[in-house]
Amino acid sequence: MNTILVTMKKFLVLLLFIAISCNKKSNNPENDFTTVFEISKGKETATYEQTIQFYKDLADSYNQISIQEIGETDSGKPLHLVTYVASGKKANFDKRRENNRIVLINNGIHPGESDGIDATMMLFRDLANEKIETPKHTVIATIPIYNVGGSLNRNSTSRTNQNGPKAYGFRGNARNYDLNRDFIKSDTKNARAFAEIFHQVQPDVFIDNHVSNGADYQYTLTHLFTQHNKLGGPLGNFLHTEMMPQLEEKLQDKSWDITPYVNVFNRRPENGFSQFMDSPRYSTGYTTLYNTLGMMVETHMLKPYKQRVEGTYELMKSMLQIVEAKGDTIKSLRTEQNQFWSPGESYPLTWEIDTTKSSTIQFKGYEGNTIKSDLTGADRLKFDRSKPFTKPVTYQNYFKPTSEVNIPKAYIIPQGWHNVIELLKLNKVELKQFENDTILTVQSYKIEDYKTRQSPYEGHYLHYNTSIKTSEEAIDFKAGDYMVSTDQNAIRYLLETLEPTAPDSFFNWNFFDTILQQKEGFSPYVWEDKVKLILRANPKLQIKYNVKKSYDKDFANNWYAQLDWLHKQTPYYEKAHLQYPVYRLN
Repeated sequence: MNTILVTMKKFLVLLLFIAISCNKKSNNPENDFTTVFEISKGKETATYEQTIQFYKDLADSYNQISIQEIGETDSGKPLHLVTYVASGKKANFDKRRENNRIVLINNGIHPGESDGIDATMMLFRDLANEKIETPKHTVIATIPIYNVGGSLNRNSTSRTNQNGPKAYGFRGNARNYDLNRDFIKSDTKNARAFAEIFHQVQPDVFIDNHVSNGADYQYTLTHLFTQHNKLGGPLGNFLHTEMMPQLEEKLQDKSWDITPYVNVFNRRPENGFSQFMDSPRYSTGYTTLYNTLGMMVETHMLKPYKQRVEGTYELMKSMLQIVEAKGDTIKSLRTEQNQFWSPGESYPLTWEIDTTKSSTIQFKGYEGNTIKSDLTGADRLKFDRSKPFTKPVTYQNYFKPTSEVNIPKAYIIPQGWHNVIELLKLNKVELKQFENDTILTVQSYKIEDYKTRQSPYEGHYLHYNTSIKTSEEAIDFKAGDYMVSTDQNAIRYLLETLEPTAPDSFFNWNFFDTILQQKEGFSPYVWEDKVKLILRANPKLQIKYNVKKSYDKDFANNWYAQLDWLHKQTPYYEKAHLQYPVYRLN
């Protein structure tokens, strides 16, 4: 009996040891987590496989780090979400949100711009092993590599102007989409997985790491905050007057000069430039629709890779310090901003530079000269790095609305437009279906005019300059059609996608192109006899027809245009042609 008890005690001790070993993560792991970037002395970037394995190993070694697969990408591989929580417990975003601010970092949307991939690996490692100050009330999440397919398509030449690393991914994803144009249309599995992550995390602050070059200048770092007027409200003011200046000051204190994104191409920045307008197709334009404070990091591709990665690291570290210090303010302002737009108010849809306002930047550039090209014989721009300068430069960073729309109480969408409904659901829009057939008087749009791009753009021939005619109509909606109230957190998403004149509306992205094609017509030899009878019975139409012929010579000289115009004035013309199938309830 004693032998059995001793054996059982030894067995229990063994089980306890195994349990402790399985659950306890070492804070001093044998793996020091030196990155590929560091091992190569700043010349190389980690591959997709190396990056994901790095975070898996990090999560195995530190309680503060967790990693999970979410969704699928066009490459067939999943997206990963890695999270750092200082308390060492797994991130439950719904529970953490009350007492913590949440930062989401996106990397590798353009995998050739790999700076953020390497910088974020080091940031998470240094947070976990407490080599840097760890925020106590800020949860940090990252998508290690968003464009998985592009990351797997590795090369050393597609970034023609870029100064390192040795090899990197390609801009297009597995289906050759530029993912930073896909946040509204969501053609890719990547974008749909991103939406799933974004709405799970619901970040207070969003950082998207990029690299770019439109001119030569002294800065390694530039910032591209979402346009503050477009963000609007208390958040727009906070972004413009507090968050951005504080980031600039913190970096300057570390001897990292930074300037707003130099929005020029093949011209001298000292002549002035404007802020980039990030419409909802872009990452920060999309996140803004949910009142997230967004910024892109844009390092200068002509600078050495090591310098760019280190600068990105310092920028993210500084931003985390700001979020930690201003967490209560950010929470309060976001709550206030959620009430900023409401039904019955006016909402700006399109924007232009406000030429009555501007800022002045003490810009650090290089002298640029126009010289004769010995290759083409034409004039070309040449920057002289032996002639640096600091000059006051005009920066146009104020925008004003060019069109506005009154916010309806609700939109009504017939159930047949399932592709639109699916995207609304994906983006956490609250929907309600009619239980019975219902007749409602609604505001109806007819597409009056639009232009279409002549070249393909990200899988579409995008519409623009869309105009509409408005009328009030009683419409018989069917059981199963959708009523979408605007009194919800997704109000801005609804306005930017369902108002056809918005730049990134579903209409402009070709979701409703079937209404643009007339399905029924007429045979002239039949219609002409019929329309003459109609004109005899309708003198007002006859007068209208005569006046148009008198004042429109092209119309008067085109017999088919006349018959077509008359057809469109009668009940024989189909109602579905150019009828926008989303209705407004005011």
